[in-house]
Amino acid sequence: MTPPTSPHRLQLAGITKRYPGVVANNGVSLTVQPGEIHAVLGENGAGKSTLMKIIYGAVKPDEGSVLFNGRPVHIRNPQEARALGISMVFQHFSLFDTLTVAENVWLGLDKSLSLAEVTASITAKAAEYGLDVDPARPVHTLSVGEMQRVEIIRALLTSPQLLILDEPTSVLTPQAVDKLFVVLRQLAAEGCSILYISHKLHEIRALCTACTVLRGGQVTGVCDPRQESNASLSRLMIGAEPPALTPRPSRAGAPVLEVAGLSLASEDPFGTALERIALTVRAGEVVGIAGVSGNGQGELLMALSGEDRRAPAGSVRVAGQDVVRLGPGRRRALGLHFVPEERLGRGAVPTMSLAHNLLLSRRDAVGPLGWLRVGALKRQAADIIARYQVKANGPDAAAKSLSGGNLQKFIVGREIEAKPHLLIVSQPTWGVDVGAAAQIRGEILALRDAGCAVLVVSEELEELFEISDRLHVIAKGRLSPSLDRAEASIERIGEWMSGLWDDASANHKKKETAHAAA
Repeated sequence: MTPPTSPHRLQLAGITKRYPGVVANNGVSLTVQPGEIHAVLGENGAGKSTLMKIIYGAVKPDEGSVLFNGRPVHIRNPQEARALGISMVFQHFSLFDTLTVAENVWLGLDKSLSLAEVTASITAKAAEYGLDVDPARPVHTLSVGEMQRVEIIRALLTSPQLLILDEPTSVLTPQAVDKLFVVLRQLAAEGCSILYISHKLHEIRALCTACTVLRGGQVTGVCDPRQESNASLSRLMIGAEPPALTPRPSRAGAPVLEVAGLSLASEDPFGTALERIALTVRAGEVVGIAGVSGNGQGELLMALSGEDRRAPAGSVRVAGQDVVRLGPGRRRALGLHFVPEERLGRGAVPTMSLAHNLLLSRRDAVGPLGWLRVGALKRQAADIIARYQVKANGPDAAAKSLSGGNLQKFIVGREIEAKPHLLIVSQPTWGVDVGAAAQIRGEILALRDAGCAVLVVSEELEELFEISDRLHVIAKGRLSPSLDRAEASIERIGEWMSGLWDDASANHKKKETAHAAA
């Protein structure tokens, strides 16, 4: 006798979702087995996040059917999804800033549990999976990477049968990614099914056992990613391989950004104090800063952008001028442009159109007496949309209507097209597809070659190695000495992420001395 087969964990058939001006999903069918780690792959705007929100009950489909564990279901909201055993970690986090980590997690769990019990569960789960989280911290004090950990822990505490992860490693270090993969493989071995969205092709090939490819809202292929190469997955996803970067040696000129003796106590009791930061970025070079999220990156960037003006006099200079007391607008007038890691709410006003979002960093569209040159704004926005291949319903589209990757392309394009003398970018390719990531990195290098000084803060080590001329590491509010890219290695940078560069440098010198003596 043939043994009975267990039902599919999830079956989607003919899922269609339309929005004004765009069809996000068009007749999508997808099957996920129990214990399977199933990738959903596609370029920005392909419909991946919309499809996941339909499964999670956050979006209602216009057509199609959903079966969960072999039974037809109509999931009307996330609460019903969680009751079925479906949890989701969003790319754009769904956390309340004014509540603590424990209170945010408590909102999505069984209310029979006390806050103290939830706090204990968070601490235990964080220790079990190596995700460093303090349950007592208010969410507004967390970095993006720390918020990611909260979302993952919140999902794990529901003991899901189906776990949806939308770009879960976009702000995690390689070491944290390895730990997360151990967790996910363990969950799959216990029967949990995982839907995994990522633009990192090497991750999908290493982790996933099945893959559905979306392009333009439709399924264009199903494959076993373990049998594919990065090149073949790229062709399935975007129809071509991303162009290879051909970096040229930099021609560093005069210093544009000079930071010396920057020590700054954190205004937030959970923040990280900066200690004697020293940093120079010259015209015509890209300087990268690596580090685990929450080690002072946010505090440093706010001091550089002008959002925090408490730094000691003379500790931050742009083009030779002390800018410590200058706000963001006056620093922008000196040629400093900034791309923050938070897209919505800081990099862009969610409800404003793309054209009007240009006003955040451009003043050339403001005429006499403060009248806006709306036509000029729309033309500039249209140019950015075309050049950076942003999928949007024109310059009048609200920022919040774009997918995360497309909004990132627009924000980066907005700042690059402003022709900065100094560009500071945090997480430049967070959540964008391989083609768009290659384009953004190419534009950064082109800006460098045109004489701009560029400072990139990223948790993507491969990205930093690809575009940086020199590298620093930030750990516990301290900045390492700089390393030429040729001298840097993944192992060395990983070691420095623990703040051990003093010991590492001493050991390196000892080895060199011993070698010379021999």
